[in-house]
Formats: sequence, C-alpha cells, structure tokens
Amino acid sequence: METKDRSALEEARRLLAQCSLFRGLTPDERNGLVSRAHLRRFESGETIFLMDSAGDAMMAILEGHVRISVPSPEGKEIVLAILHPGEVFGEIALLDGKGRTADARAMSRCNIAVLDRRDVLSFFERQPNAWPKLVEVLCDRLRRTDQHLAEMALLEIPLRLAKTLLRLLAEDTGAEKIALSQRELGNIVGASRESVNKCLNEWQRRGIVTIEDNFITIANRKVLEQMADPDFS
Repeated sequence: METKDRSALEEARRLLAQCSLFRGLTPDERNGLVSRAHLRRFESGETIFLMDSAGDAMMAILEGHVRISVPSPEGKEIVLAILHPGEVFGEIALLDGKGRTADARAMSRCNIAVLDRRDVLSFFERQPNAWPKLVEVLCDRLRRTDQHLAEMALLEIPLRLAKTLLRLLAEDTGAEKIALSQRELGNIVGASRESVNKCLNEWQRRGIVTIEDNFITIANRKVLEQMADPDFS
C-alpha cells in the first residue's frame, strides 16, 4: 500500500473511532473494530447504495455530506435526512441482513469509511456491552425520521421550511451557510421548488435570509426561530 493511501486509511480509522456510534466504547474496543475499516471515495451526485440493495456494510462519513431519501409513489424524491461528517448510516440493513431501506447519494465529494457486515457482527458478538450504544443511535435516527414525517404531514410550508433550515445548521456543526438548491430543499420539506422559491424570496425581501449561488445564509436567526416556533414567539 502506498504511503499516501496508508495515511488516508489511518486518518479514516481515527475519525471513524470518533463517530457517535463508537463513543461509548473503550479505546481497545474501538480500535479492534475500526482497524478493519476500509476507505471509499464518492464524487458529488454519485450513488452510494440504492433502496433494496444488499446491506453488506455500514458506513461512516469522514468528509462530505450524504443524502438519504426514498422515492415517493408519484416518482418524486422524499429526503429523510442530510448526514454530515461523523455520522453513520446503512446500519439497519447491515443488522437484519435485508435490503437497504433508502437510497444514499453523495451531495458533495465524500470520503466514506466502510465496515463490512461480517466484521461488525463478529465484533458485537465479542463485545455485547457495545449494543446499547447502537440501540441509542438507531432510536435517535427513528425519532428524527418520525419528527420529519410529522412536520411534512401537519405543518404549513413556511413553518416546515423554517424548522428545516435551523435544523440543517444545527446538525452541520460550524456551518454558516446551507448549500442546497431550492429543489433539494423542496424534497426535504415535501414541497415544490416553486413554493420554496416563493417563501425564500419573501424572506430575503424581509432580511431574514440571503440567497446567492445556491447558498442560503440566515441573516436574522431570531426571526426565523420565532417563525419555526410560533407558540413561543
């Protein structure tokens, strides 16, 4: 293995050990698992896996952003989550051995650490104390998905959009801008691009956001928070 590749793999394993899924493990437990990880790279827009494909690995994002989505009955895309560096995905199909429950695509150039199913299951057999942390991660993922689907079903578009923008900023630690097109935002909030465009243009006119080259910057966070939680404004 070339020195450059070896260095990248060592960095991938170091970052993988810091993922939320493995924070509750001892250093020896983490090292034993992540030492089996290998690195894959994906370009922006590239498919990582498709719904119903074999769940033979779980993955952790080291660099870049990944979109998790499912197709709607009308042929559109419903975005369930935007995942950021340090987050894991693909764990459900890996654990039950069935097909993937959603599509995963790179939103930007991504470095992904991959752990094969046989290595993960073998590790958990040897380290049963690691299971509670995995359950915690899965429950958190389920709660976020339930909240997202409830918002899509029950809330008006401006309220959904305000909550989504604030959540995207909170999840992407250190980010100041949201790098999503209006069509992508529409897929997340369950609205048309035209509806999102109308809402964002009105907010830009009022000085709540600024829009430039598919980057959305929150210019007045206090007002947006009041819009997202009107009961406490």
